[in-house]
Amino acid sequence: MSTFAPTQALFAASSALSPVEDADLGTLPRWNLADLYDGPSDAKIDADLDWAEAQAKSLSATVKGTLASMTPSALAETIAWYETIYERLGKLGTYAFLNGATQRTDGEAMQFQAKINERSTNISADLVFFSLELNGIEDSAMADKLADPAMTPWKSFVERTRLMKPHQLSDELEAYTHDFAIVGGSAWVQLFDETMAALSFEIDGNELSNAETFNLLADPNRETRAKAAKAITKTLGNNQRLMSRINNTVIKQKELDDKWRGYAQPVSSRNVANEVEDDVVKALADTVTEAFPRISHRYYAMKAKWMGLEKLEHYDRNAPLPEADEAKIPWTDARDRVLDAYAGFTPSMAQIAGDFFEKGWIDSPVIPGKDAGAFAHPCVPSAHPYVLVNYQGKTRDVMTLAHELGHGVHQVLAAEKGYFNGSTPLTLAETASVFGEMLTFQSLLADASDKKQRKVLLAGKVEDMLNTVVRQIAFHNFETRVHDARRGKELLREDFQTAWMETQVQALGPAFHLNAEEYGDYWSYIPHFIHVPFYVYAYAFGDCLVNSLYAVYQDSEAGFAEKYLEMLASGGTKRHHELLAPFGLDARDPSFWRQGLTLLESFIDELETL
Repeated sequence: MSTFAPTQALFAASSALSPVEDADLGTLPRWNLADLYDGPSDAKIDADLDWAEAQAKSLSATVKGTLASMTPSALAETIAWYETIYERLGKLGTYAFLNGATQRTDGEAMQFQAKINERSTNISADLVFFSLELNGIEDSAMADKLADPAMTPWKSFVERTRLMKPHQLSDELEAYTHDFAIVGGSAWVQLFDETMAALSFEIDGNELSNAETFNLLADPNRETRAKAAKAITKTLGNNQRLMSRINNTVIKQKELDDKWRGYAQPVSSRNVANEVEDDVVKALADTVTEAFPRISHRYYAMKAKWMGLEKLEHYDRNAPLPEADEAKIPWTDARDRVLDAYAGFTPSMAQIAGDFFEKGWIDSPVIPGKDAGAFAHPCVPSAHPYVLVNYQGKTRDVMTLAHELGHGVHQVLAAEKGYFNGSTPLTLAETASVFGEMLTFQSLLADASDKKQRKVLLAGKVEDMLNTVVRQIAFHNFETRVHDARRGKELLREDFQTAWMETQVQALGPAFHLNAEEYGDYWSYIPHFIHVPFYVYAYAFGDCLVNSLYAVYQDSEAGFAEKYLEMLASGGTKRHHELLAPFGLDARDPSFWRQGLTLLESFIDELETL
């Protein structure tokens, strides 16, 4: 068990948190949010809110109704002004979110986050007109403006904004939906987060947190895994009335928004935001679903034999192999492994990632009230990204660290494009993270001393890839099912369970013994279903894309790393086909996705020979 140096009361009072000492893992760093603000009581917070409010009102009073008649130079200056306001609001929102991410059960931290969200929503209400008016400019007139050199820095921003033009509501309705978000979607997201963070799971008389309990599903002891699974089943089951209500409401709200905006399918709004075509996403989902038997079904049948089991239970999915070395990996070893792998690709990538360790940009220990899982938050260009992990010393935790640092490197490089242009669509946001994982894995594999170690590493990587590709497409298929079904009726717990079980059985295959009594409620802890509906396919998109990209890297001559970093530094200024063209890849080609699964299949082929 870790010894927590700071008390929970200190978390809310300061942005610089003391590290946690762990007997097995060493010193686990906490992040220092002082690069944003010194604490929730920092006077700069209210000053920045007041500044943003004054600027938003001034912008509205000065330019509302005039965008169409502006010269290109004037429009460029106005967009730059607009961006400065949103960057300041982004900084405030980031701080409130990160401050709360490590203390979800602290009432003052949640109150502070709600304050920032509500004030920011009220401030940005004066800016709703901007994108609406920008999209109201006739296409020919906008083309003339974009042809002027003064608008070159904003060409991508304008084009991305105008993707929403066909789905735009009236000015009054857009203002209403903007204001209503405080008690609409945002409120349900916060309720979900607070509920999940407050859940406790009883195992052998001990109350464990979300992260601690789900981590036990990868414990080498099968009895321990079974106890953890039983505790999860019980706790999730006890909360199904609330979870069903949250999901019914979020899905219905999305349906109504989609209807008013004219989206053809539930996934379409996410595709527009991701700047990817509906048929490309369908090709990805169909290709992976069709491949389930030859990848996930085949692998898990092998795993059942390795474990001496006739059938796997759901809690065996992430179990380590019997021959796996489960010695805990100290934090410093994990850091060195990732940075060395990055440096082997290009020193500049390791240098950027090293800043996260050296400058207090990572929060790593498992503590009560902290968000489960992991993420990298881009923050704002005037600051830097932050990474959150729940490090517990497993090889999978090392890979998670590599994944999130890949995001972090991407976010640092893309920040050079500014607050608007540095934002990357979710489909491409997963490219750098999965590529960072692949570099780290290949480094580990190259150092494998014998067949046993190679088998364990390959199996671990295959399971990570199955979790990223197969599991996420199964999630996507589940979301599609429940969003379609919700259009016809309020969904009961049993409706969610049925969709979940059918999509999971399809994905995992006959090697598993799955039943709704034990596994049917596991859909309800997935945060992406609430935070960003239809986010999940982006993981599979990124993994298959990286597999193809890595194959190009293996066969490439000098210059690949430079092209790769240039791609990351493009941020959101180019669409996927433009970014991949220098590498000879095109996600619009259906064969692209089959090619992306080739590396995964080759790993499974090798495992069959070991």
